[in-house]
Amino acid sequence: MSPHRTVEPPSRPLRARVLLILWPAFVMAGVLEMLVFAVIDPGAVQWPGVDTFEWSRSTLYSVAFLVFWGVIALSTAVTEYLTRDEMR
Repeated sequence: MSPHRTVEPPSRPLRARVLLILWPAFVMAGVLEMLVFAVIDPGAVQWPGVDTFEWSRSTLYSVAFLVFWGVIALSTAVTEYLTRDEMR
């Protein structure tokens, strides 16, 4: 047996990889949501070129959470993809 031989860990199943991406992203989206809306009043949110923003506060909270979750999950997925064994 060669002393330089490395043992590769088994590859994780797809379900495990997806959960490893989505769960931390979910938690961090919740943290980011609390931080953002501790500083920004959702009733004062305005888009350029739009006179009024007709969404309720709960709708704005929900949409913002889903956007945060999606962006963080995408970032985590790219990191997971780039660190896969096949990329080395």
